[in-house]
Amino acid sequence: MEHTSKEILIVMPVTEEQKRELEARAASGRYSCCFRYMSKAELKKEDVERANVIAGNVPPAMLAGAEKLEWLQLNSAGADQYTAPGILPEGTVLTNATGAYGLSVSEHMVAMTFDLIRRFNQYHRNQAAHEWKAMGNIISVEGSVVLILGTGDIGGDFARKMKALGAYTIGVRRTNKEKPDYLDEQHTLAELDSLLPRADITAMILPGGDATNHLMDERRLRLMKPGSYLINAGRGSAIDPKALYTVLKEGHLGGCGLDVTEPEPLPADDPLWDLGNLFITPHVAGNFFLNETFLRIMRIVGDNLEAWCNGREMKNVVDFETGYRK
Repeated sequence: MEHTSKEILIVMPVTEEQKRELEARAASGRYSCCFRYMSKAELKKEDVERANVIAGNVPPAMLAGAEKLEWLQLNSAGADQYTAPGILPEGTVLTNATGAYGLSVSEHMVAMTFDLIRRFNQYHRNQAAHEWKAMGNIISVEGSVVLILGTGDIGGDFARKMKALGAYTIGVRRTNKEKPDYLDEQHTLAELDSLLPRADITAMILPGGDATNHLMDERRLRLMKPGSYLINAGRGSAIDPKALYTVLKEGHLGGCGLDVTEPEPLPADDPLWDLGNLFITPHVAGNFFLNETFLRIMRIVGDNLEAWCNGREMKNVVDFETGYRK
């Protein structure tokens, strides 16, 4: 049995009970672990440089010189900020929190869907202006074609909910795998152009990176069915914001809901704020606002910590080349 000392840095708002649980799971293994718990606000570069293991999304710039780091466990599903060359020391294992956010983000997307198709965002504005005015025709989820770009944990959960509500669901993923029951069709991104004109609602839950940067440019936005709806809860960089403004201002789309923007935060003088057929939430679909999300993250951290301490395979290991879970 090894008794090598390891320093574990936790940069998440854990409770005393969660601290005891983490320490107990680490004690089952081959290392003598020293735990430190810090908030992002009090974190210093020297704290990062001392750590063998970090759990939490520390600023990537702080990781330069963290030569002792063996494993970084993210509290996010997205890992693109950490996979670029030179961010992490060579040989560092990177794991993410895929599996924690499906419930919260998919429910946010369902809420966005109904807000758009029932014109609730417009009625909220009417209420603020004390206007009693009908805003026009609507569509139903039942019988609609819903196109989901990105069918991982979050996209799959959203597709399942839309399918249960009577929608015809089309999933788009990076590679063709066995089609789940909640998708009526499954395709790859190479087929996107032919799918966009079919959809009444297009929902995006894509990761960041070169492959998805401005994927929805003006050409593709104009391929969308006139009067259809667009939702983005993945990465703001996946949509060209100038092109989005143009097609929304013209009325080509029925509406758009964004939980992510380019840039973030969206500047107060950005013209997107003033569009009547767009509503924006400030990247709050996930995060820790739903307690169950944080509990799921802590289960992933605990399972991986116990696995790491015992030399077993960990969950959610990220492939640095693709940015996806292996």
